[in-house]
Amino acid sequence: MLWPFNHFRKPRRTPPGTIEAIYGMIVTQAREPIFYRDLGVPDTVNGRFDLLLLHLWLLLRRLRTVQGATELSQALFDRFCEDMDDNLREMGVGDQAVPKRMRAFGEAFYGRVQAYDQAMEDVGEALAAAICKNILNGTGMDQARHLAAYARATEADLGRTGEAALLAASFKFPPAFREGVTR
Repeated sequence: MLWPFNHFRKPRRTPPGTIEAIYGMIVTQAREPIFYRDLGVPDTVNGRFDLLLLHLWLLLRRLRTVQGATELSQALFDRFCEDMDDNLREMGVGDQAVPKRMRAFGEAFYGRVQAYDQAMEDVGEALAAAICKNILNGTGMDQARHLAAYARATEADLGRTGEAALLAASFKFPPAFREGVTR
């Protein structure tokens, strides 16, 4: 009789297709042209990375309130790390440098999560200031305010989304917006 190598590992309850679907939704939303065209996000590797982090954080923040979503949250973070690793290799970063760059990505992720979590609790402009610093390279406070309003609206929208819809990847991010500008 053949024994599977992962015999002692807990069976995964979150189907890989669900993880791919949700991560794909995060990536698709982070690539919406309005962010770059109208909201001042630099259309660069760093700008795209920071916008991806913002959307991943928003979803992970919502999943913290969902009982039984710990595995999904971890799987999404793992998928993000895998994606970053793949992107580094595609850009020609050598095997020796990838771990160092991945550590930097991890530090950026956790630093932004902490900054955004703290800022989200503030009713003032702390979130706009954090977004201005992290996404807009310290310039464009007006655009940062729009991005902060979008982040707050997205958090509210995800908060209204049912837990089953979140866990089954049957939800959508709200459209990006700017006063007077729609898709």
